[in-house]
Amino acid sequence: MAKKLKKVEPQQVKAADIPVKGRRGQSLAETMMDYPDPEHRWDRPLQAPGRMQVDFEERVNFQRLHTYRLARTKAALARSGMGAMLCFDQYNVRYTTSTVIGEWARDKLTRWSLVTGNGEPYIWDFGSAARHHRIYCPWLPTNHVFAGNVGMRGAINPSVGLFEEAAKEIFDILKQEGVADMPLGIDVVEPPFLFALQKLGLKIVDGQQMMLAAREIKNHDEITLLNMASAMVDGVYQDIFEALKPGVRENEVVAMATKRLYEMGSDCVEAINAIAGERCSPHPHNFTDRLIRPGDQAYFDIIQSYMGYRTCYYRTFTVGSATRAQQDAYKKARAWMDGAISMLKPGVTTDKVAAAFPKSTEIGFETEMSAFGLNFCHGLGLGLHERPLISRLNSFKDPYELKAGMVFAVETFCPAKDGVSAARIEEEVVLTPNGAQIISLFPAQELPIANKY
Repeated sequence: MAKKLKKVEPQQVKAADIPVKGRRGQSLAETMMDYPDPEHRWDRPLQAPGRMQVDFEERVNFQRLHTYRLARTKAALARSGMGAMLCFDQYNVRYTTSTVIGEWARDKLTRWSLVTGNGEPYIWDFGSAARHHRIYCPWLPTNHVFAGNVGMRGAINPSVGLFEEAAKEIFDILKQEGVADMPLGIDVVEPPFLFALQKLGLKIVDGQQMMLAAREIKNHDEITLLNMASAMVDGVYQDIFEALKPGVRENEVVAMATKRLYEMGSDCVEAINAIAGERCSPHPHNFTDRLIRPGDQAYFDIIQSYMGYRTCYYRTFTVGSATRAQQDAYKKARAWMDGAISMLKPGVTTDKVAAAFPKSTEIGFETEMSAFGLNFCHGLGLGLHERPLISRLNSFKDPYELKAGMVFAVETFCPAKDGVSAARIEEEVVLTPNGAQIISLFPAQELPIANKY
């Protein structure tokens, strides 16, 4: 007779339940920060599954995502010497609480979160959004969710006292959590809020570096979401390649791409650069209503997010035909790209990668500051610019080691000798234990010629 098995109830594991002891006798904080485990199956292809949740395969495990992000935040906080982290940066608010409202709120500084090392996160949100979170966000204790408003960037006069009321609420929680006598980290803040916190005797310090350290290693689910977002842009570039012909305007390409992205599930099309013809050099970082003409070189950047995780993905085309000057510029940009990507391995320091990019003078700029953003790497995640940020402007002064689990974009730019054209390429890469794996898959090894004559 088969032995009767003891019934075991499923258990929900939260960040607070993770044991204090880390690996090799380290604290949990040291383990999570120095030896991050993104739980990725590096022996398998990076997945970009369908967007629906199904019962027959695991796609994105959002509970695991919530738990990982909060655990990373608490580990970084434990190492920082701070008692708590107060976030107004919407990327950090989403990372710590897994809450989000409309894109309109991104620059309003009207919602904020608080994380201490001793408990679950707190969130103050806009009006009825707080009630929504209490119903739909079971990972947040209901008594940690509040309606909040400090004036909508001055639309409500500070004399009303909303800053002081909010500061007092935060101060009371810090006392309750036992960390009111420790430094309080903040990322970005309105001056009146800062003054109100300081008036209560709190020591305010820069917490943005701590949050960027927490966010730099992506787990399996974050990498999956980033890959899914990149797959959407792969498809949009196919649409652009087919539509790019004389008589089409830059803004029409932007409209088409925006519509297609939202149809595929994008939650925010932050920006699309569309630059063609004589506008290519110097790079203006925008789009206009300029008509595409035969022989134009044209490049595009698609910045959008899926479940908050962003793309930054350039491609360059020519229309109908390509000149020798356009081809030569593209080959140089591609060579710089391949050289930088070949350097990307765990343990390599960022200054070594920066040295693979051309000096500013090689592309016609006097200083590295004036050429910044043309040949560099930047981290991708909930934010468009995360760690690692690698360039000749900063990396020789502040080098640090690359780690498996980082995800970032590699960008190159080369002006053509005709004085107007330019090549712009960008690849998104995941840093695996064996090096960089490209996840931006629209072909870019050679210059694509759209609607070739």
